[in-house]
Amino acid sequence: MFQYLKKLIQSKPEKMISYAQYIAEALYHPEHGYYMRESEKIGRHGDFITTSNISDIYGRAIAKWYRKLVREFDLPASVCEIGAGNGRFAKAFLEEWKREHHLPLHYFIVEASPYHLKKQRELLRNFPNVKQIPSLREIKPFKGMVFSNELFDALPVHVVERNDGKLYEIMVGVEHNELLEKKVPLKNEQIFRFLKKNQIVLNENQRIEIPLEMERMLAGISNMMAQGLVVTSDYGYTTDEWLEPYRRNGSLRGYYNHTMFHNVLNNPGEMDITSHVHFDAFIKKGEKLGLRFLIKQRQDEFLVAIGLLMQLEENYDPNPFSETSKRNRAIRSLILPDGMSGSFHIIIQQKNLHLLPDQLFKFNKKSNG
Repeated sequence: MFQYLKKLIQSKPEKMISYAQYIAEALYHPEHGYYMRESEKIGRHGDFITTSNISDIYGRAIAKWYRKLVREFDLPASVCEIGAGNGRFAKAFLEEWKREHHLPLHYFIVEASPYHLKKQRELLRNFPNVKQIPSLREIKPFKGMVFSNELFDALPVHVVERNDGKLYEIMVGVEHNELLEKKVPLKNEQIFRFLKKNQIVLNENQRIEIPLEMERMLAGISNMMAQGLVVTSDYGYTTDEWLEPYRRNGSLRGYYNHTMFHNVLNNPGEMDITSHVHFDAFIKKGEKLGLRFLIKQRQDEFLVAIGLLMQLEENYDPNPFSETSKRNRAIRSLILPDGMSGSFHIIIQQKNLHLLPDQLFKFNKKSNG
């Protein structure tokens, strides 16, 4: 991968590429990209873990919640998951949905990784209602729920910094067989527009990621969607949170064997690269595209609101080694504030619907199963 990047950089007149292009190549290059490689990426034997891989509780809870919305508001029983990883969320969702045979479901998966496509086919082979598709355009016009878990944090971003009152873009160059950063005066008009419309004014010596690809992804979702909900699970910051002094170095990180690295230029193609989502910009761009904002809620609070705590209360077992106790421990890990879900937020947007935020959470013990 390094030799490929070196040749790419040296072919440019400026002898450098943007961080966005570097991340795109390091993660998504058809042959050398991290997500394209034939290797385990998620779970104990991978480089990171996601909420849906803790247990099947998460996927089942979302399925119960959406099934209730389909019933009560006559929403389409169709789901499109973007970036389904190893397929564990989809399997849990589909198993829960299957409990009600009279409610047919169409489940689409948009996935770029050949390795994950293969894993999904293996895991979901008993679900004929699943269809893998190469792009969102394949199902336009779509009616239903678009779901993603840790999708937007893995999209390429530009990096900018403010020094001596001026804005610079941090680029990637190569010297002495080593990738390194190069700072040049900011010229990209798209970045200037992003900063202006989102009212982001960097502090002196502050660095921040600019997610232009996030905007393009949202545009693609809105363009394919005729009616429904967009449910996004990810970690990120509001504009005010971005400007806190202790975030002055930005959020760009790499993960390899469950270890975090601040320098994402090391080992390209061998580590996951992530950055935090700009929540305010995400919501604002969605509104402009016709994706009306409904709620933003911490994931643990959202799971409690849709009834996950009720399952914990209704299924107590004093035997710590029983399947019920294992399941209850998984539930606790998802709903305790200091658990994994406390770091994530759920953002829900709607298109051509007229739901109110309170209507998303009309759950009680009787109707939660």
